[in-house]
Amino acid sequence: MSAFDPFEDFGDAEEIAARLADADAAVRRLAVIDLAEAASADGLPHLLAAVSDSDESVRLQVAIALAEFGTVEAAAALATLVTDLDVAVARAAADGLAEVKDAGAAPVILPLAFDDNAFVRAAGFRGLKGLRSQAALGPALAAMKDESAEVRAEALGVIAYLKREETLPSLIAATRDAEAAVRAVAVNALSFSNQAAAAFAVTSALHDESWQVRAAAAESLGRIGHASAIDGLAVGLSDDYWEVRQKCLNALGRLKARTVVSEIAALLSSDLASLRKEAAAALGEIADPSSHAALMVHVSDADPDVRKTVRWALTRFV
Repeated sequence: MSAFDPFEDFGDAEEIAARLADADAAVRRLAVIDLAEAASADGLPHLLAAVSDSDESVRLQVAIALAEFGTVEAAAALATLVTDLDVAVARAAADGLAEVKDAGAAPVILPLAFDDNAFVRAAGFRGLKGLRSQAALGPALAAMKDESAEVRAEALGVIAYLKREETLPSLIAATRDAEAAVRAVAVNALSFSNQAAAAFAVTSALHDESWQVRAAAAESLGRIGHASAIDGLAVGLSDDYWEVRQKCLNALGRLKARTVVSEIAALLSSDLASLRKEAAAALGEIADPSSHAALMVHVSDADPDVRKTVRWALTRFV
């Protein structure tokens, strides 16, 4: 039997699990690895029992192994390990919780959101995000006042995944958070809404002091789809950071921004191939005849990806 074959019968699991009682932590750790690699539900009860192992290297391996199961029982064990005093164990458990997809695990993860430790609270919200649990909405909204920026950012993720229009005031307020990382998550979160208030808040973020927030705002505006954002995105084409200019180009293409075709076409002459390609793609999306001549100038661009995109854009005029 190879290391990746399933158990042939329950006796195999029992045989491996017997090594979990060995006095040598290295032997116990290898037993955990063997149980995980066997990929059998028969091994799960033994992994759950090993959560309380006295050796941190064994508990770390258990946390890694449990992430592969994704069941409610595994989530409950990971919720225990995320409070482990060993940092590596706790982080591995947090990563595992984020992989859980069973919505039934929400009740065992939710208590983490109220833990005294900020890392644990953040891990709880991170694990709840993909589960789209309505029960997590209230705690996530309350966490917008948490002293930890990491907790606020992860709580925003929960709110964003639920996509509830009534959460707009909280999301908009978060675009003015003291921490750039939180503001970036907030402007991304607002992309689900087509409300004018959401578009205005995200457009305002194009002037944020953090280029990461400005880039996130540009990307979000492309998804929101409000023409009111075009002027702000056009200004962003002159941003000091090419990443922001690239996101603005993409958004303007999605918005079919005919009024700024000349500004977009100017970036076909950028020193950066990625910007030339994005400018060509935006012009192709807009398909305004006034850009035809500018695209023809760059049909033999030195970069193959740019040439391909320019030629695609030209087909849009046929």
